[in-house]
Amino acid sequence: MPPQSVPHSSARVLEFDSLLEMLRGYVSSPLGRKAIAALAPSGDRDWIQHQQQLTTEVREFRRVGGGFDFSGLLEINTHLQKSRIAGAALETTEIRDVILVVERASEWREISLNPPAAMRGEWRAVASLSSGITNFTDFLRGFRNKILPDGTLDDKASPELARIRREMEKQRRLIQESLRGYLRRLAEGGTVQDELITIRGERFVIPVKVEQKRRVQGVVHGASSSGQTVFVEPLETIEQNNELVRLLDEEQAEIHRILLEMTRRIGEHADSIRAASDALAELELQFAKARFAEDYNCVAVVLSEAHNILLHKARHPLLERNLRAKGGRLVPISLELGGLEENARRELVITGPNTGGKTVALKTVGLLALMAQSGLPVPADRAELPLFDAVLADIGDYQSIEQNLSTFSAHVTNIDFISHTATADSLVLLDELGSATDPEEGAALAVAIAEHFRSLGCIAIISTHHTSLKVFGANAAGVLNASVGFNEATLQPTYELKIGVPGASAGINIAQRLGLNSSIIDAARAKLGSQARDVGQFLDKLHAELREAEAERLRLRTREEELEREISRLAAEGKRDQQAKIKEMEQKLATLLRDFEYHARESVGAIQDRAAAQKVSKEAERRISKLRREFREQFDSAVVAHTTGADRDDPDATPQLVKHVSEGDTVKLKSMGRPAVVARRIDDNHFEVEVGSMKMKIARDDIAEVLARAAESPVKSARARGISVSLESEDQSVPSEINVIGHNVDDATREVEKFVDRAFLAGLPRVRVVHGSGMGILRKALRQYLQKHPHVESVTEPPQNEGGGGATVVELRV
Repeated sequence: MPPQSVPHSSARVLEFDSLLEMLRGYVSSPLGRKAIAALAPSGDRDWIQHQQQLTTEVREFRRVGGGFDFSGLLEINTHLQKSRIAGAALETTEIRDVILVVERASEWREISLNPPAAMRGEWRAVASLSSGITNFTDFLRGFRNKILPDGTLDDKASPELARIRREMEKQRRLIQESLRGYLRRLAEGGTVQDELITIRGERFVIPVKVEQKRRVQGVVHGASSSGQTVFVEPLETIEQNNELVRLLDEEQAEIHRILLEMTRRIGEHADSIRAASDALAELELQFAKARFAEDYNCVAVVLSEAHNILLHKARHPLLERNLRAKGGRLVPISLELGGLEENARRELVITGPNTGGKTVALKTVGLLALMAQSGLPVPADRAELPLFDAVLADIGDYQSIEQNLSTFSAHVTNIDFISHTATADSLVLLDELGSATDPEEGAALAVAIAEHFRSLGCIAIISTHHTSLKVFGANAAGVLNASVGFNEATLQPTYELKIGVPGASAGINIAQRLGLNSSIIDAARAKLGSQARDVGQFLDKLHAELREAEAERLRLRTREEELEREISRLAAEGKRDQQAKIKEMEQKLATLLRDFEYHARESVGAIQDRAAAQKVSKEAERRISKLRREFREQFDSAVVAHTTGADRDDPDATPQLVKHVSEGDTVKLKSMGRPAVVARRIDDNHFEVEVGSMKMKIARDDIAEVLARAAESPVKSARARGISVSLESEDQSVPSEINVIGHNVDDATREVEKFVDRAFLAGLPRVRVVHGSGMGILRKALRQYLQKHPHVESVTEPPQNEGGGGATVVELRV
């Protein structure tokens, strides 16, 4: 039971017991049912919030696919108490029930220690609850595979038990074989009834016809129900049966010894087992609450510090369940009451026709308050409730024949108790106040009761038909009128709770629409007092105006939604245009930057002096980084300039494009600084190129220049562009091998560079550089240089018979 239970709550009147019965349908074990039976409203704020947190975490655990099986878990506290008694032995079925709880607790402990990844950081309350389950690994090891599912001890429960049962089985076979031989001999003389063996009192016997029993020497162990057959234990098997009985006694003694040992071990761990059992009971309760919350779209209640009631689309769960079964739909209620301010509205007067939903509204608020203070989620879209010290309700017909009380007397007795019990922190619910007596006196009494609870300062919700209470609700400070809806066209209640306006009982109007004699209707209206008639007409007019206002509000909302959709559409279109322009600007900036990088690399490549080249390269890299930074910082203003068209006339802002590119051309790429062969043309501005063995798609603005046209050699291409190219001994073939053994690194590098350039221009696919092995310094320097050379495709070491580590094979780009 929760701590600080609410001392006075009209749980029976508000059907809290029926709700708990509904919740029992979500548990699968006696352990869980016991936890639900102990649920009661509490005044402990910390306990309520902890319960809500537990349910929230379990709902999330289920949402990410988690689950647990609680079926078969029994309440084992009596078993644990018995296990503490010296010399007591639990039955095997009782031990089995205890072990099942411990095994399930161990399974949950593993889950709690390793929750789903999605639950990390949202597992505090459940982890705290689960921490009460200790590690039972060693404890369970002593019970594993010793009790069979039917509750009997397995032969492996102890070596001694296994030995005894083996001997028992052997003894049974000996007895049966002996009796079969005896039966065969007797059957020849027609002495036995049937050739079968049975057991009477743990002893093997044979059936014998009653008239033949004197022919069988042995002990009679009873007769059949008809009296025609007696069961005889032959003399020759008596000793064998005695031995079997002795073994049975040994078996029972060993079983008792094992059960004593198991009971002792359970008693030693009784406290930790009880804690684990309590944790499992609480967990099954939380799983039940989570499943209930999922089925009825419940939310956790916010406990108001300001003594507010705020319910948005709240529903009575029992009524919703019943309507679902019939295919009906429940109309939710919304209301707001309370507060700590002087002028706070803490009393609500609900009026309207019969069957309009006044009582349902009272019961919904009262039941949800009890649910919230029992740590249960409530069926609503949003719920904020105070912490009530009592929930007091006067609802229904309290007529009592036994106590000789009329309905009115019973109501007065109940309201008297409520008036003496309620405090400023209570919730008071009064249904049909002032009914069941003279209307005029009942109305005066109803106003006086309502004034009493208003001055007390508690939150009170009152339903009535009395006009005087409607007037009281309109004039008294801190009181709010409300009405339940009724469709006069269909003569059906709408069950909507409208806050701020009193309702009309509409009894005469309903009677007229139902076809009651017009003369009776006229006479009834004539007998109405002028005040009641005026109030009725005023309320009819007010509700008509409210219907028109509601219709206009719906029209305005529809128009507002249409405008919002149009604004969203225009905003989306503008955003798409802006994104397109930004993307175009990004592409232009990237192209300009690539152009700059390309020209910087070309400048560095043209410098012969290595030290100067490295210096220029570093300077170029520094400038490129600076440019990137400046581009990023000025990007917003560049986008604005592009959007307004300010950059469209700037020729320097447009990258230079190579206009004539054909398939087979050898081009140089800005992005890679390497030559490539155009394999095919995709469209006017995109090409597929081959860089060595790799194929890639490039844009036209990535081409720095055309190095060689299709079907032209690099030499012819260079000469066609006015570049003077001369090869030594042009009439002789260019050698495919160079020997730089004995050169220092710088001299060897210059010689190899010239050699590779000549070989590339001559179109050689492969050359060989001989540098010797030595200490490997020259080999390492040349290979590093060659790997970065723009004309070199790959650098490999030849086989040992072709020079091995003393030479390098260079594959040139085609």
